[in-house]
Amino acid sequence: MPVACIAVRSVAVTGASTGIGRATALRMDAEGWRVFAGVRREEDAAALREAGSERLVPLMIDVIDEAQIAAAAERIGDEVGEAGLDGLVNNAGVSLPSPLETMPIEDFRRQIEVNLTGQVAMTQALLPQIRAARGRIVFISSIGGLIAFPFTGAYHAAKFGIEAVGDVFRRELRQWGISVSVVEPGSIATDIWDRGNQAADEIGKRSPVREELYGEAIAKYRKVVDGVAGRGIPPEKVARVIDHALTARRPRTRYLVGLDAKAQARLRHFIPTRVFDRIAARATGL
Repeated sequence: MPVACIAVRSVAVTGASTGIGRATALRMDAEGWRVFAGVRREEDAAALREAGSERLVPLMIDVIDEAQIAAAAERIGDEVGEAGLDGLVNNAGVSLPSPLETMPIEDFRRQIEVNLTGQVAMTQALLPQIRAARGRIVFISSIGGLIAFPFTGAYHAAKFGIEAVGDVFRRELRQWGISVSVVEPGSIATDIWDRGNQAADEIGKRSPVREELYGEAIAKYRKVVDGVAGRGIPPEKVARVIDHALTARRPRTRYLVGLDAKAQARLRHFIPTRVFDRIAARATGL
C-alpha cells in the first residue's frame, strides 16, 4: 500500500536573528514546519542553521529594503510552489527611545519604516503565496500598541499603527479565509532593551538640548526600564502564543501575552486619562 505524502507546512518569520523572532523560528522548525527566517547578518543566519534543522532556511530580509523583500518573496514562491505559504509572522522591529521634541526626524521615520511600513510591505509581497495556501498572518504588536508612555513615542506610533493594520487586513482578507492575528506582548527578556539604550545614547549625541530639557527624567526612565527588563518573560512564551495563532482551529484576533500586559490593558479602561498621566509622570520624573 503506498504511503500517503504529508505536506510540510511553511512559515516566514521576519526579525528572526534574536528574541521573539528567533524563538518562533526555532519552535516552528522543531514542530516540523519549513521556516523561512528573515535575518540581516550572515552570522545570525549561520547561528540559526546551527540551532535548527535542514527545514530552517535563513533569508536576508531587511524589511525597509524593497529589493531584499522582492528577492525573498521570489525565493519563497519558488520553494513552496503551488502549495503556497501557510504563515507569515511580521516580527521585525527596533526601539529608538527619545523625547519626541528632541528626536531627529530621520530616526522617527526609520522607526515607522521598520516597525510599521516594513510589515505592510512584507505582507503585500507574500500575499499571493498566503492566499494560495489560505494561510495565516500574525503581526507582533505590543502592550505599547494600546498604551503610550513617555520617551518611546515613535515606537508607540508604529505599534498603534500595527493594531490598525492588523484589523484592516483581517477584514479585507476575510473573503479568502485568511486569518490575521495581532500578538501584544508585555515586557520580554530580550536584548532589545540594551539595543534601545545604545540607540538612545547615539540619538542623544545628535540632540544637544535633550540633556538640558530632559536629562533628569531620562535617567529616571532608564532605571524604570532596567527594572521592567529584569521582569521580562522569556521570548519562548510569546513563540508558544504565535504557534497557537498559526495552528489553532479558531485562532484569536488578539493575544495579550504576559501578566503585565494583561493588567495594563484592563486598567487602562478604568483609570481616567489625567490620572494615568500623573502616574506616568511620577514614574519618569516628568
